[in-house]
Amino acid sequence: MPNFCHTHFSLHYGTMSPAELLEAAKSKGITRLAVTDINNTSIGHDMLRLAPKFGVQVSLGVDFRNGAQRLFLAVARNNEGFGEINAYLSQYLTTEKRPIPARAPQFKHVVVIYPFKKEFDFELSAYEFVGVSPSDLRQLPFSKWKNLGEKLVAINTVTFRNKLDFNAHRLLRAIDNNSLLSHLPKSEEGSPDDVFRTEEELHKVYSEFPELISNSERILKACRVEFAPLEQHGHRNQRSYTGNQELDFKLLHKLCLDGIEYRYGRTPEPIVSQRLESELLTIRDKGFVSYFLISWKIVKYANSRGYFHVGRGSGANSIVSYLIGITDVDPIQLNLYFERFINLFRKSPPDFDIDFSWRDREDVTRYIFERFPHVALCGAYVTFQRKSVIRELGKVFGLPSEDIVRLQQTTQAEDDLGKLVLRYAELLHDRPSHLSPHSAGILIADAPIHNYTATFLPPKGFPTVHFDMVVAEDIGLFKWDILGQRGLAKIKDALEIIADNRPDAVVDIHDVRSFYADDNCNRLLAMGNAIGCFYIESPAMRMLLTKLGVNDYLGLVAASSVIRPGVAQSGMMHQYILRHRNPEKRKEAHPILLELMPETYGVMVYQEDVIKVAHHFAGLSPSEADILRRGMSGKFRNRDEFFNIQDKFMENCRKLGREESVAKDVWRQMESFAGYAFA
Repeated sequence: MPNFCHTHFSLHYGTMSPAELLEAAKSKGITRLAVTDINNTSIGHDMLRLAPKFGVQVSLGVDFRNGAQRLFLAVARNNEGFGEINAYLSQYLTTEKRPIPARAPQFKHVVVIYPFKKEFDFELSAYEFVGVSPSDLRQLPFSKWKNLGEKLVAINTVTFRNKLDFNAHRLLRAIDNNSLLSHLPKSEEGSPDDVFRTEEELHKVYSEFPELISNSERILKACRVEFAPLEQHGHRNQRSYTGNQELDFKLLHKLCLDGIEYRYGRTPEPIVSQRLESELLTIRDKGFVSYFLISWKIVKYANSRGYFHVGRGSGANSIVSYLIGITDVDPIQLNLYFERFINLFRKSPPDFDIDFSWRDREDVTRYIFERFPHVALCGAYVTFQRKSVIRELGKVFGLPSEDIVRLQQTTQAEDDLGKLVLRYAELLHDRPSHLSPHSAGILIADAPIHNYTATFLPPKGFPTVHFDMVVAEDIGLFKWDILGQRGLAKIKDALEIIADNRPDAVVDIHDVRSFYADDNCNRLLAMGNAIGCFYIESPAMRMLLTKLGVNDYLGLVAASSVIRPGVAQSGMMHQYILRHRNPEKRKEAHPILLELMPETYGVMVYQEDVIKVAHHFAGLSPSEADILRRGMSGKFRNRDEFFNIQDKFMENCRKLGREESVAKDVWRQMESFAGYAFA
């Protein structure tokens, strides 16, 4: 049916979430619709993922508008058309905010529908049409367009479910126009009739012109955008660094061999070569070779400019990362689990967070955009939060500032206007307000970014996609996190001071083993004398260092993870301190947990501990255990894969004869901190 729908990603206009829109469609018996958000493509991929669950087929497009004035609807006939729409829209989503022309470009794979009341003096091309809404039908018999035949199509705009949605829409429009609600022009609003109609209702409305519905249905049936799921297609990051995947692998292998002597000396232990060969084969089998080479190239550029970096994330569990200089973490020395880095079940590449000094980060970002062909910043959704939306609604209703502050501090209002503000604040809470760049994420794709999304240009001047990191991962675009850290600037300052005081001194900051063995460093740690040291200089951290008497690197790592919110809130930080200081308390640990984690006295402290416990205590495979660890992080916690593994965890514990109370307590500990603990 001819439904052209807006979600709440028609920012400051639409009111329905994707699920709410699809649920409303299902309730009306609608099985086909077009999602045409206003100058936005944020929800396209989520719609394609969610729609089958509601028995709905979705076409993707954009409602091109200047402000609230509709210029034309553009619906993609296929993936090429989706790319055309995205590329065209992106030209106008810049800091200059140029108006969009009234005439659509000559798209090759896009259906364009102009509003019925629009004045135009050009001839319609093969895929251009005139849309007639229910409110236009009275004028149609008297219009010069009445004889256009197949060029006339029915369009039923859908923005609301009910009167409440329409009221919220008017408030959003007033916020967008920085206007009092009473002064909001009608031209800035949608129509309260922009709701779903059943098939029967639409046929009744268009009973005198049934061919308009037939024309719309024919068009929408021919408009189909499809993206193969990640399981079938694999990731969509740049697939080759050199242009030849076999050469990629040879280059990565050579870089690793070149790094062995620096990291392990001339006669490394056999485990080094064994681990290296095992990792390389898995990296190649999973198609992640280019991911490592691109990361290496970024770091190589930084080194050439004298920039210092720190490589973090699960990629640090890899000896390949260590050998080619992405990280300074020796996974063999620290017994880091390979399965957390990569495994048979893992669809996504290992996660690299690469920190640079705040002084150097922007230049590194610029280099990435210039060096690789298909690059964009990952997006993020800034949502309405309670205090901010109460402030905006208070202004819309014309409340004095003191009344607005009072409403922000209470849950109940004394007058009707205040009650209205709080009611609609609750309705709009967590709805998207505007798009913003992700704090650090950069996407490096295998094809033009506009194949997947439109982009906008924030003040920093780097194109930014319309979706967030979760949607990006769903479609196989995995980000590189390029972060800024002030502490890294201090390293450069310190080296300059050393060079001035001791010109003959040679300091290699990547030779981490020498720092582990430094007696002065360890003595200062045990005293809690860590002012000026990134992450460990807070009063709480320094107190913990002295309580634990930390005097080596592994103790420092344990303390850094123990103080994280998850471990602390689960009560395990207290247990860890007690067992560290009183060996008798260690006997209270479950024997299996104590055997698995003797260095932390049977207390789960690290993310790897989740894998250990799930594998050895509950009998999950290491790969399944890593899915559990990922599933416990905030962004995945509501996904089906997490609950499936949870069920298997409890079922396996019963089969292994674990006491139910113990199994539940272990699960509680894992759930409480896995997403907020360190590697």
